[in-house]
Amino acid sequence: MNTLIKAEGLSKEYGSGDAVVTALSEAGFTIEEGEFVSIMGESGSGKSTLLSILGGLNSPTRGSLEVGGIDVYGLGSEQRADFRREFLGFVFQNFNLVEYLTIGENVMLPLATTRIAQRTQREMATRALGRVGLEDKIDRLPNQISGGEQERVAVARAVVNDPPLLLADEPTGNLDSRNTGEVMKLLKELNEQGMTVLMVTHSEACAAYANRTMNMADGALAWASPE
Repeated sequence: MNTLIKAEGLSKEYGSGDAVVTALSEAGFTIEEGEFVSIMGESGSGKSTLLSILGGLNSPTRGSLEVGGIDVYGLGSEQRADFRREFLGFVFQNFNLVEYLTIGENVMLPLATTRIAQRTQREMATRALGRVGLEDKIDRLPNQISGGEQERVAVARAVVNDPPLLLADEPTGNLDSRNTGEVMKLLKELNEQGMTVLMVTHSEACAAYANRTMNMADGALAWASPE
């Protein structure tokens, strides 16, 4: 396997002087292509801060990050936006679907700034919805489907351009146990199809789907357990 993510000394601090708060402290690790890695920790432990840095959304105070051999924070803002669009898919706890857009239109949102023809965009959205078992719901609105289905739509939106890396921040946090199981099985299937998955969770049951787990505590990477 090839190394997809290489993090060295990643730190994030807020404030200054005596008011400095350390959200992330000297995190260093590598993640190989095709891994499914979970990041566990209590609220405020730094796991979501780490995920946002890995996603090119939150510049670290110190340290370096390479994804696919690209120095993420060596890029300008426009280049970093291009990087996120091409390399990353994001799944969030609150779905973040646009209520007045159809399911298909929601899934096509990551393609909005590309030069891909509208017809091709819809074909890509249909294919992505097929991967999550919802292609028959493409013309419905978000309020016409269940919460579990909305999260699966969010996953489809994240993978519509088939990115090599999927970042998921508490993807089952608002779901009941049955829908949690369905979403986790879906993430595992995507991983088995070759997508690298990095997931923040507080659930040991969800973390069990991963090949490797990193524990966060007080902004520090406590340990990483092999498969």
